[in-house]
Amino acid sequence: MFLTIDLNADLGEGFGNSRAAEDEALLDLVSSANIACGFHAGDADTMRHTVRAARDRGVAIGAHPSYPDLPGFGRRELGLAPREIERHVAYQVSSLGEICAGEGARLVYVKPHGALYNRAGSDPGAAAAVARAVRSVNPDLVLLGLPASEASTAAEREGLRFAAEAFVDRAYTSNGRLLSRSEPEAVIDDADVAVWRALTLVIDGTVRANDGSELQIEAQSLCVHGDNPRAGTMLRRLRERLEKSGVKIAPFAA
Repeated sequence: MFLTIDLNADLGEGFGNSRAAEDEALLDLVSSANIACGFHAGDADTMRHTVRAARDRGVAIGAHPSYPDLPGFGRRELGLAPREIERHVAYQVSSLGEICAGEGARLVYVKPHGALYNRAGSDPGAAAAVARAVRSVNPDLVLLGLPASEASTAAEREGLRFAAEAFVDRAYTSNGRLLSRSEPEAVIDDADVAVWRALTLVIDGTVRANDGSELQIEAQSLCVHGDNPRAGTMLRRLRERLEKSGVKIAPFAA
């Protein structure tokens, strides 16, 4: 095979570098890092440290903007108006971009976090707000999100490049959306199951939904959540299996 896939993880989600060691271990395994921008987790020091660590490893850097929701870790649907979403996203992306510039690194993509990610996948107004915000900061940035979603449509309308991702450690519904975290088995913590799903996604372009149906997903990037306790094990085993199968691990954006 001559396949290429990106591996990404949500990082920089501690405070005062409280997760620095864990993040650095994951950065040794991924090819792209979604760095929290302070609205759901992270702070200026954490952002700077994570940018430096990613830069030193040649890992592609992405902004991971969220609803302004520190108490809920950005996983609560706040129902903000599109104009508010646009301002919040632009601020966060700009902030991380300035840190990257100061550290001799380059911000190359944006991936919304949590509830904002889910809303942008299904709500045209929210998706348009995110895409406008990204374009206003830098039209060369790539937007990362669910395939065949409102986010991909909005990116196309705004003239942004869009990259589709699939999730290794999350369950899907039959319509291709992520199963709510409030549902049983929404989060996959069995590393063997996660690796098998990922290999099927890369090689066959399919994943099994929670009702047993088979979904077709074409993804340029696979995500493992950095706060998953099994993230390191999943990524290590996944990288080994992919490389043994002849799959190249490389960033989708550079």
